[in-house]
Amino acid sequence: MTRVVFLLVPQLHLLDLSGPAQVFSTAADHGLGYEIGYVAEQEDVPTAQGLTLRAPVEWPVLTPEDLVVVPGWRAPKLRAHGELAPATLERLAAHHAAGGTVASVCAGADALGRAGLLDGRRCTTHHDLHDELARRHPRAAVVRDVLYVVDDRVVTSAGIASGIDLALHLVAVRHGPAAAARIAREMVVYARRNGEERQASAMLRHRAHLVDAVHRVQDLIDARFTDRLSLADLAGASGVSERTLTRHFTEATGLTPLRYQQELRVERAEHLLAHGATTEAAARAVGFQDARMLRRLRARAGAGLEFDDGERLVVGVALPAEADPAARALDHRLPGSARTSGTRLR
Repeated sequence: MTRVVFLLVPQLHLLDLSGPAQVFSTAADHGLGYEIGYVAEQEDVPTAQGLTLRAPVEWPVLTPEDLVVVPGWRAPKLRAHGELAPATLERLAAHHAAGGTVASVCAGADALGRAGLLDGRRCTTHHDLHDELARRHPRAAVVRDVLYVVDDRVVTSAGIASGIDLALHLVAVRHGPAAAARIAREMVVYARRNGEERQASAMLRHRAHLVDAVHRVQDLIDARFTDRLSLADLAGASGVSERTLTRHFTEATGLTPLRYQQELRVERAEHLLAHGATTEAAARAVGFQDARMLRRLRARAGAGLEFDDGERLVVGVALPAEADPAARALDHRLPGSARTSGTRLR
């Protein structure tokens, strides 16, 4: 069980608190093992939006698996706002020193700075506070124009809604992008944004739609993208015909079900290759019968497959249907396409 403790500071912004709290609460509803708690230096905590919150003043016992989050507060200037007692700042530093993770939203980064957690680390905050954060904590490397930054279990995010992105990222790291995608979908946050990355993973990149039948099929493919999946099975899971599924899937994502599965496979294969796997081993690990199809898909994707900063794969173009005989059967874009009953994704 992972405990997520929010440190409440007077004049905190409600969304800085409620956004990430909702993410972890929804994760707990999905059985991912989160327990949410709150702590403050005073029982009654006024918020910037006029609602007074009540929280315990006694800190719970924390383990290295736990997370402490400092939501931001209303602060036209960081100086003289968000004051915390030395004992509280020592709590933050001690939790990190013990192997725990400490995170902040918006102005909450200043509390981490005062606890010494930003020294020698990259961090971010609300764009209006970048300069002041850099002046107040000169040993920190303030990164501008990003949603969140992760540096050695110190996670800082920009203003307000970016706390949701930060929380989804932490869920994805611990439980995988498919789990984060399900939570984002339930929260109606379909276009999950990734901190410094130009694109999210393939599992998240094609979720910016509201077609429930397509989301159900994506959930199935996400969980079993290494398996051979028939279009008939996918259609049955979505409750529509094969032709209707293909049309709706393409309209919602820009890809056919096969192309979507291929993107997942190729992206995972690129990760394995980057970590020393052979092409043959990577191909078989992601569900291809041998390395030929993987080589063909990587070659045909051309400029669409490239590494961001030498590490992270960005898939920018659809994979060609002619790369696989099955694709020619499954890659329907018009209602009048040929039948595909029984054809499998492989």
